[in-house]
Amino acid sequence: MSDPQSESKEDVQFTFEPIAPPPAKKGFLSKFGPIGLLLFFVFGKLKYLAVILQVGKFKTFITMLVSIWAYAMFWGWPFAVGFVALLFIHEMGHVVALRMMGIKATAPMFIPFMGAFIGMKQMPKDAFAEALMAFGGPFLGTLGAIGCAGVGMLTGNPFWYALATTGFLLNLFNLLPISPLDGGRIIGVISPKLWILGLIGAVGLFYLTWSPIIALIIIMGSLQIYGSSKRSAVEKARYYAVTPGKRIGMGLAFLALLAVTSFGMLAMQIPLDKFQQQGAAIQQTPKDYKSQVQVR
Repeated sequence: MSDPQSESKEDVQFTFEPIAPPPAKKGFLSKFGPIGLLLFFVFGKLKYLAVILQVGKFKTFITMLVSIWAYAMFWGWPFAVGFVALLFIHEMGHVVALRMMGIKATAPMFIPFMGAFIGMKQMPKDAFAEALMAFGGPFLGTLGAIGCAGVGMLTGNPFWYALATTGFLLNLFNLLPISPLDGGRIIGVISPKLWILGLIGAVGLFYLTWSPIIALIIIMGSLQIYGSSKRSAVEKARYYAVTPGKRIGMGLAFLALLAVTSFGMLAMQIPLDKFQQQGAAIQQTPKDYKSQVQVR
């Protein structure tokens, strides 16, 4: 996903000023001895966090670490690192596509359990350029997932198959034809009216999953459709003035990437199911037979 920013916002600065604790709080912390003093010291130094986060690409590094820490609590450190790396590859696909078109982009920023985003210094000139920008993310991200699958085939380690499955699912999800997801930006070059079909599909998906992320996408997609309807006919005609050849080409590329991500996700289930069956077979093996195997 990407987040367009106007040039006028390029120099906006954000500051963080912690609220000074009342005097009574100091006595409360002091009751905890060294731990209370440590907490007081940490809270007192939080004002420097905003300064650190403004140092160039260090913001990307910090948000990556925070996301890895958050995901590690559920999936463990190795998988969390791999997942964030796949997110980074996906976002860098957008950055590369934008820079190829001469548009400056910010470094990726990560939000735990929400994904990642980049900022554009200017909007693409037309719908085809926006579609190319959007296509770059899932394209490079899918190559990253294929790379994980290749490592799994070479090593036979199910970890890489699981990571590849997650990578394919991540990019397949981003290809849903609803803005602001990449799929919505891609099919927008064919016809913005397709966003309505994507919105209906997202509502159905929310009914099945009750996912808050899906709900957020539905809200943002609805606002996108509403905002597009308010644009003047002249502005829309200029922005969507794309040749039929480009529309067909982007549509075919979209369908091809959709097929690859779907097939990749299904293909990864074969080795994962095999490993799962092997694990179940070992657990069901009698203990005396296991001891004989170990002795041999």
